Amino acid sequence: MTDLQLYQYILIGLLFVWSGFVRSGLGFGGAVLTLPFLLLVVDDPLIFLPIIGVHLMFFSCLITWQNRQRVKRTAADHQSSVSTIDWQYLRFALSVMIVPKLIGILGLLTLPASLMSSIIYCIVIAYAISYVLNRPFRSNSRTLDIVFLIMGGYVSGTSLIGAPLIAAVFATHVSREKLRDTLFVLWFILVLIKMVSFLIAGVDLQLVHHLWLLPCAFIGHLLGERLHKKLVGAESKVFFRVLGSVLILVSTLGLIRTLI
Repeated sequence: MTDLQLYQYILIGLLFVWSGFVRSGLGFGGAVLTLPFLLLVVDDPLIFLPIIGVHLMFFSCLITWQNRQRVKRTAADHQSSVSTIDWQYLRFALSVMIVPKLIGILGLLTLPASLMSSIIYCIVIAYAISYVLNRPFRSNSRTLDIVFLIMGGYVSGTSLIGAPLIAAVFATHVSREKLRDTLFVLWFILVLIKMVSFLIAGVDLQLVHHLWLLPCAFIGHLLGERLHKKLVGAESKVFFRVLGSVLILVSTLGLIRTLI
């Protein structure tokens, strides 16, 4: 990512602000709602996934720590140990997801970049349609839970955009007060596995670009924290419909570009 034009660097910086904003505001979606736009700037997932992965690990730790401190301050009994993570369900989910996760990573490292970009665009279009129709993925049976976790693990391995499928399962089994922190611990573990595989495979982690893109994401994080309540309020349905429509348009254009 050293031979880009100035406007491309500016676009990438703004998109990482957007990524931080979404991740902080929603608790997930920093990759799935940003990667299609990034691929329109540079059509190579392996350039951006290491950067997104490091950001996900950093902000997962930051937000989990912030939430834990907040719970401790508001707890009635300050002498008791307060846990905001459902470790039991987290262990079960990881046992289901680990194999498809590794298979997805293998596909990312072996398949051509153009093919992976096309797969990512198709997955994002499916997510975006559910946003537009206001019918997000739901899990209502154990069999469907396992199917969603397997699919989410595989997609997470290929592109870090399996969050909507995984969150749909966790939302039905993890209490609301523990859901966000449990998901962030899961994201950290899944991304850590992916980053180790990148190191083993010799993938360029784009370390130089972390110096300026992490502050961009942090700006977005601060904005997302301030606007979190508005995003989960009554206007959030309209927000998701508009965002879903934009994602469909962008992903369709990107898909056409990769196929021509």
